[in-house]
This record gives sequence, structure tokens and C-alpha cells, in this order.
Amino acid sequence: MASWSGSLMWFRKGLRIHDNPALQHAAKESEFVYPVFVIDPHFMKPDPKAFSPGSSRAGLNRIQFLLESLMDLDSSLQKLGSRLLILKGDPGEVIIRCLKEWDVKRLCFEHDTDPYYQALDIKVKNYASASGIEVFSPVSHTLFDPADIIQKNGGRPPLSYQSFLKLAGQPSWASSPLSTTFSSLPPVGDVGACEISSVPTVQELGYEEIGQDELTPFRGGESEALKRLRESIRDKEWVANFEKPKGDPSAFLKPATTVLSPYLKYFYQCLTDVYKNVKRHTSPPVSLVGQLLWRDFFYTVGFGTPNFDRMKGNKICKQIPWNDDDELLAAWREARTGYPWIDAIMIQLRKWGWMHHLARHCVACFLTRGDLFIHWEKGRDVFERLLIDSDWAINNGNWLWLSCSSFFYQYNRIYSPISFGKKYDPNDMPKEYIYEPWKAPPSIQARAKCIIGKDYPKPVVCHDSAIKECKRKLAEAYAFDKRLGGSVTEEDLKKLRRKLEEDENPEPKTSRTRQKLIG
Repeated sequence: MASWSGSLMWFRKGLRIHDNPALQHAAKESEFVYPVFVIDPHFMKPDPKAFSPGSSRAGLNRIQFLLESLMDLDSSLQKLGSRLLILKGDPGEVIIRCLKEWDVKRLCFEHDTDPYYQALDIKVKNYASASGIEVFSPVSHTLFDPADIIQKNGGRPPLSYQSFLKLAGQPSWASSPLSTTFSSLPPVGDVGACEISSVPTVQELGYEEIGQDELTPFRGGESEALKRLRESIRDKEWVANFEKPKGDPSAFLKPATTVLSPYLKYFYQCLTDVYKNVKRHTSPPVSLVGQLLWRDFFYTVGFGTPNFDRMKGNKICKQIPWNDDDELLAAWREARTGYPWIDAIMIQLRKWGWMHHLARHCVACFLTRGDLFIHWEKGRDVFERLLIDSDWAINNGNWLWLSCSSFFYQYNRIYSPISFGKKYDPNDMPKEYIYEPWKAPPSIQARAKCIIGKDYPKPVVCHDSAIKECKRKLAEAYAFDKRLGGSVTEEDLKKLRRKLEEDENPEPKTSRTRQKLIG
């Protein structure tokens, strides 16, 4: 059978060799394969105005993790007789330019449900189709095709985990192996006038050099992912008995979970092998496979819901008159809330780009419905920037959930910024003050060299008062939404905000008076 002249393999999220159907198809019967990654200014260009080092969209930990993943991918490709071609610019324009310049008859890339990539893909597919270039874009970033699930549900995404499971059925890997490996790949063809570079360093992207101790301890790359996976699943009984709610969010030196979230794209087959080899195991939603299904659930809902990443125009999102307070937002983001449990988690987020899922729940609840009543979109933006496992569908889905804006509506259930951490940390001393340092007598504060209001901030709000105020506002917002049949306009929301402010009686208003924020 005659060979194709060449194929272009466009790498985006799936920076891997194993289990990559797009790469497999690109290599099939091709004389040349061009493995391409585009450095996107939208994601990589330094932004001096951002609240942390990085671009307008991503912090430096995220960028470094991506660069390490690209270096690892390039190394793997070189072992197979190929290499990674790095280009810079708008990805859609760059790919079209490459298709024009190179003798390419086939374009392959992993399907992506993010709105940003959906728009790019339409542009590129239109050009390829008009030019007679075959496009192969398989669904391999999720277990199921979100479009198939939505079609099964009458054109609407399922809005509960259980309904999603009923529609989805068994993943394909439950009955057949997925693993695809290569002994070699076709060589790279003539790149013509296209400007090709190697994987850049953060300094070459325009960032100042930062010491290794300032970066996340988690390294990027498929090789690191497989190594971490092997370490995580060595104890098959632990994997089989895994129950997500039982994890310890205070475990620091050795996190209580797999920390595989940044590497999810690499490890489905290995987890399946473990589940086949262990006779009994926990079930979704608490099992490890259950966590992958949660991921698919949010991908499906995000793909099928217009404006999923915002409150306005989002039909599944409660319209709530959140406070607009940049000072409180900054205190939360910069770990200056005066609540050690919350601040410790936010420091870990900034330093590591990762924290335990229950820790994420705590700080998200504190920012939104628990204490500060700040818009979930503000917190979402901080997580998107700083998390190395940042994922559009999962990040937005979790913030909708934790703010009681969608999926979960029991707003009376709050993660206390004081008592929740205490139950996981019983040995700290003096434990009666460690989570409420403002209650420590002056002598103890002096002995600890931590004077509240000087060395560490006073609480930005009184939790007991703030929680009552948040519940009152959410109760009113829910009742308002019900009266209007879920059709709340911007003008309606303004009226509700005014009413809530007028209803605020003097006593809670006084008790909620914000303390001076300590830098």
C-alpha cells in the first residue's frame, strides 16, 4: 500500500507517547511525521501586572510543569527517531502555515472540549477540509465522548453523577486493552521556511530565574507520570480500598492521595490493570476509577452547557448577588485571612501548585458561601492560574459545586476554617490556639513570637457572624430564584442585592466589621 507523503501531529494536552491514538494514526503509512507543539502567547507571554509571576493566564509553576512535559516528550520522540518541533504564535495560524509549507496530507490531534480549543479546531479543520487534508481528531483525553453522552440524554448533559453513570456504562478499557507503544516513528520531513526551535526555558520565555526551592516539587512529563503511578499502585490493596472522603488534607510531606491529577492524561490503562488483578475494591464515586468518572462527568456537563465558566448566561447556575470586595479577595489569595488553616492551604497552593481535594473544598467554601461571600469566578481564576493540574471543566465544575451555585445546594453544610483542620491535626501544640491564635493570651503570643495583628493578621471576618450572614443571603437568593422560576435577570439581581443590603441589621453588620488587614 502506498505511503502518505506526510502527517502533522499537533500536540496540545496529550503530551504522551503511550495510548495516543492520534500519534498512532499520524505514523500509519506515513513517509514523514511532523510532531508539533505551538508556544501560545495566550498562555505563555509574561504579564507584569499579574498577582504572581507568570502570564495573564498561568502562574510560573504551571508554565514550568508544561515545559518539563515538553522536554520529556521531545526526549521520548528522539528515542524513536523523531523530535518535537516547537513553533511560536497563534496556534491556529501557525498550524495552517505549517500545512501550507509542508507536504502534509493528514492532520492529527486529540479532541478537546475546552471552548478555546474548540474555536481553534473549527478554524484549522475548515482550512484542512478546503485543502483536501484528512483530519483525525479522536476522543482520548476522556474515558467517554461527551457528545455521545449528551446525545443519549436527549441533547442535554446529565446534571448528576449517578445519571451520568447510567448513561455512560462501562469504559472501553473495561473489556479491551488500550496500550499503544512504538518501536520507531517516521522521520521528520523538510520543515522549509518555518522557524523551528527547541523547548525553551522559562528564562528564554522572558521570566526571571527562580530557584528550584521556589517551584513545585512535582516534575512534569510522561516519564514522571508513569514513575509516580508505579509508586502509587505498588500497594494494590490500598488502591482497591481507596475511598476519597477518608483522605487527610493536612498530610504534607507525604500527601494522602496519589497526586496523579496533573498526570491524568497518562494513566487509565495502568489503573485498569490494578482493578482487574485485585478481587475486591471500592466503587464509584469514592474509588480511584470513580475519580476518573467524576472528571468525565464535569467534562460532559461543561461541553454541553453554554457559558459553563460563568454565572451570567449559565442556565444551570444559581444567580447569586456575590460581594465585590478586592481587599478581602487579596487577603484570601495572599494567605492573609487570619485563619491559619485557610492561609496554610493558600500558601501550599502558591508554592506547590497543588493541594489535597478537601483542602481545596475548605478554601473555596471560605471564599464563597462560608465566610467572605466573594464570587466563585474570582476564586476559579486564582485556581486556574496557580494549580498545575488546572483543568477548565473540572475547575469550573468544582467551583460551581462548592459555592452551591450548581450540582450541590445544601448551603447549610459549611467547612469550618477552625474545627475542620483541628480533627486532622490533633498533636499540634498548643492545639487550643493553633487554629484560633487570636484567642491566645498575650504571654503565649509573646513566647511564640507571634503577636496577632503584628506578626500575623487578625481574622478578616468573625466566622460565627459571617456564616450566619452567608446563609441568610443564600436562603434569600434561592427563594428569589424559585419565585422567578430560575429566570433571574441582571436587573433582578441588582434589586436582590439592594434588598440584602437593606435587610442587614445593625448587630450582624457590626460583628462583621472587617479587621485591619496585616501585610
